[in-house]
Amino acid sequence: MSEKPWAGRFTQPTDKFVEEFTASIDFDKRMYSYDIQGSIAHARMLARQGIIAAEEADTIVGGLEAILADIDAGNFEFSVSLEDIHMNIEARLIERIGAVGGKLHTARSRNDQVALDVRLYLRDELKEILGYLDKLQEALLAQAEGNLSVIMPGYTHLQTAQPVLFAHHMLAYYEMVKRDAGRMADVLKRLNVMPLGAGALAGTTFPIDREWVAEQLGFDGVTRNSLDSVSDRDFALEFCSASSILMMHLSRLSEELILWSSADFDFVELTDAFCTGSSIMPQKKNPDVPELVRGKTGRVYGNLISLLTLMKSLPLAYNKDMQEDKEPLFDTIDTVKGSLKIFADMIAEMKVRAENMRVAAARGFSTATDVADYVVRKGLPFRQAHEVVGKTVRYCIENKKDIPELSIDEFKQFSDLIADDIYDYVTLDASVNARRATGGTAREAVEREIKRARNERKK
Repeated sequence: MSEKPWAGRFTQPTDKFVEEFTASIDFDKRMYSYDIQGSIAHARMLARQGIIAAEEADTIVGGLEAILADIDAGNFEFSVSLEDIHMNIEARLIERIGAVGGKLHTARSRNDQVALDVRLYLRDELKEILGYLDKLQEALLAQAEGNLSVIMPGYTHLQTAQPVLFAHHMLAYYEMVKRDAGRMADVLKRLNVMPLGAGALAGTTFPIDREWVAEQLGFDGVTRNSLDSVSDRDFALEFCSASSILMMHLSRLSEELILWSSADFDFVELTDAFCTGSSIMPQKKNPDVPELVRGKTGRVYGNLISLLTLMKSLPLAYNKDMQEDKEPLFDTIDTVKGSLKIFADMIAEMKVRAENMRVAAARGFSTATDVADYVVRKGLPFRQAHEVVGKTVRYCIENKKDIPELSIDEFKQFSDLIADDIYDYVTLDASVNARRATGGTAREAVEREIKRARNERKK
């Protein structure tokens, strides 16, 4: 089958460069198994509805299964002249089983066929991505459980703010990744409706059974409008949007890992498997994995913008522009999967330098807020308490002391409300464990959140 499927209308062959320019086979061939899966269900429905003979459907299905085996084995030559995965498979089918193969395309168009293939493909990829997200959540949770006593500096503006548990910090990312998983699950839910049967744009005159095909292919239902069915790429946009948020979270954690693994921080050590060396400086251990994930985040953002720009001016229904949806979608899938797969393992193997974190947490007057809270509880309005502690910190800076090192007389020069019990509030452990409310950094609060997370994961 060397002619185009639409050759009857034309008197000239397609220009060779136009043929190459408009072909999508180089990138959409990855959907071959889904194209065949959809075609098998379609052929069986055609026979079930009496549109083609049962024997014809059996022949078509047998031919498609043989083609699937050929492609799996690497014994299939894809042709640019046949434009896309759909026509490559159909051409080989007719070549293999004869003219009956041409009956497969009854009651469908490449427009609803590609919409089906992309949904089937993305559905399986989403399930794999959800598995990687689950693995990353487990790694973050395990780091929290294994480092419950580790205190680190909490930052705002990248300046030491208040001490927090390292476990609390890991649980912050756990919450982010849990939301990412929720967004991906939502994408999967809206994705899982079947567009096949919409035809080119208006449906079909044949008595097809769309619901039966949907059931065979594991869809929750069918799309409700033929125009929308072939022109909808919301599911791809939703996926790229959710992926952009996910990659933003990974990039934020990457930035912290890059800082924390530097000699200046020395809070964590990434194992050798996730780092590289320098070609000139033998002492270097570079955090290439988090750096690359941070860099790839921009790539995923770009894919989302590409899809949004692609779709923003398209009239209903299908337009050739929509062929450009696949490369950004496929690239996003590949980037997200690779980033998640490597990130989960890297976090699981990360080593925590607890003493260095604690020493850093003790610098920068991280318990100053606790002094303010202390005098507020003694009756001083917070704004006045803020001023008192500001003067206390300035005194510490001038005298090269930290807050817990001040004598009671030194404290009292700033407020007579301060008594000997102040020392029960200004240590790192006291500061951390005073924040016991839900969502706080106290050990008991963090332990509750770990327990809650574990119970969630059992469901």
